[in-house]
Amino acid sequence: MSASLVVPTVSALDHERLRRIASAGMRIRRAPPSAQFLASELERARVVSPASLPPNVISMHSVFDFRDGIAEQIRRGMLVYPGEEDTGAERISVLSPLGAALIGLAEGQSFQWRSATGVQRALQVIRVVHQPERASAGEDHYARAAPAPTQRGLMRTTTR
Repeated sequence: MSASLVVPTVSALDHERLRRIASAGMRIRRAPPSAQFLASELERARVVSPASLPPNVISMHSVFDFRDGIAEQIRRGMLVYPGEEDTGAERISVLSPLGAALIGLAEGQSFQWRSATGVQRALQVIRVVHQPERASAGEDHYARAAPAPTQRGLMRTTTR
């Protein structure tokens, strides 16, 4: 198995909205480092039309299963805008370090980072259960979705 740097794939609609969010986040007095990280990820992203976004890529309001590298358990999450997050419901803000790293990742891709306490962490996207772009086109990636399974230095990788 080898790891390589992954370029995020983002729909033009998400790209425009997220650029505004990242820009606004960087203008506040105590700008979170994740706003800068989100902006840098958007700069290097491959931007496609919403209809061309592959069905296995995480976009805004996507529901996905991921493996937490610490507990080694599979969890379900949804990527949401700031103010919509809810830790208990696994609604992850795109303006958090985790959310900024998740946007544009595809099934099988992973990322690694060092937490604020210096602990090495990793997550892997197992599958995208629901993607709004595909659902609105009538092509939900997993129409028969199975039930949910029981700060810095982020690095996107894909395992081959």
